[in-house]
Amino acid sequence: MIRRLLSRPVTWIVVAVLGIGGAGALYWFAPWRLFTDTVVTDTLTVVPTATPSAVPQPSGTTEAPPKVGPVVIAQGAFITHEHDTSGTARLVRNPDGSHQLEIAGLDTSDGPDLRVWLSDQQVRSGTAGWRVFDDGEYAELGRLKGNHGDQVYRLDAGVDPAAFRSVSIWCKRFAVSFGAAELTAV
Repeated sequence: MIRRLLSRPVTWIVVAVLGIGGAGALYWFAPWRLFTDTVVTDTLTVVPTATPSAVPQPSGTTEAPPKVGPVVIAQGAFITHEHDTSGTARLVRNPDGSHQLEIAGLDTSDGPDLRVWLSDQQVRSGTAGWRVFDDGEYAELGRLKGNHGDQVYRLDAGVDPAAFRSVSIWCKRFAVSFGAAELTAV
């Protein structure tokens, strides 16, 4: 019976189709990513917390000196969406006027095609928040460097950080957020 089944061309066609389909499913879903971790240790910006004292001016008035150095302009904590996610995000304005997103203490699952997105969408908890970040305006800052640790993503000159209110760890392949943080002005 088996010998007769294996001698039929239709059997080999079915085996080939199943093999190709299985390979495609492995590529698409990347199930081994459930068991892999990448730790990133980018250097985060040290932001001064002390405010310099007022400087006396020749006219007898005092004027606060302008801030020099990096400044945190918005920050927030990650909440879980599709996968358990924790850590904090902050937008930093550098002394040269450029901006960067810093993610500190990220802890999430690895996954296929993960990206870091700034979005104009509000962060919602639960399944209602999983798929909202591609509904409006967003800026992709790049592929997620790793699923654990501290990471820095520079914003392109054309990206206005004031136009965005959240950051998402976005799975582009499945159009779903692993986790997101609402960015609140500081």
